[in-house]
Amino acid sequence: MKTRDLTLTALFAAILCVAAPFSIPVGPIPITLATFAIYLAAIVLGKKYGTLAVVIYILLGAVGLPVFSGFSGGFQKIVSATGGYIIGYIPCAFIVGAMCEYGGNKKIYGILGVILGTAVLYIIGTYWFMFVSGKELAYALGACILPFIPGDIIKLIVAVVVGYKLKGYAIKDIGTC
Repeated sequence: MKTRDLTLTALFAAILCVAAPFSIPVGPIPITLATFAIYLAAIVLGKKYGTLAVVIYILLGAVGLPVFSGFSGGFQKIVSATGGYIIGYIPCAFIVGAMCEYGGNKKIYGILGVILGTAVLYIIGTYWFMFVSGKELAYALGACILPFIPGDIIKLIVAVVVGYKLKGYAIKDIGTC
């Protein structure tokens, strides 16, 4: 790993740690900026380093640093009803990064990647929520997905625009994306 890659990976892990704790409770699942930061990391860094930044963030939270929603941390948060979304961040970042790498500088691949990554995140998180809470699918869809779609569309658009700008200006020689 080059120093530049290491630095950028750590920077995006830090951005996640700063953005994710701020949350708006809207039911069992809060609204956070975590997905926005994940989209940015994956667009800018690609599948390998973007996913690594997310894994670092999760490990920091698992050991107790207050980097999860509501300034919480600890392994118990990962095994709670919302923990599936935290784990779902990993494949989300990988999918977004892979699509960006595949598409090069074509933003349509970034948009498709974010949509697919978010869909996988929703599936993993919602399934885990249902498993832990014992709630039915209809309740889980209404509480865990539907309220988030408008905000996630806004995050998607802003992340693709900002992410490709950052990728173009600051990360010219990263080589992966």
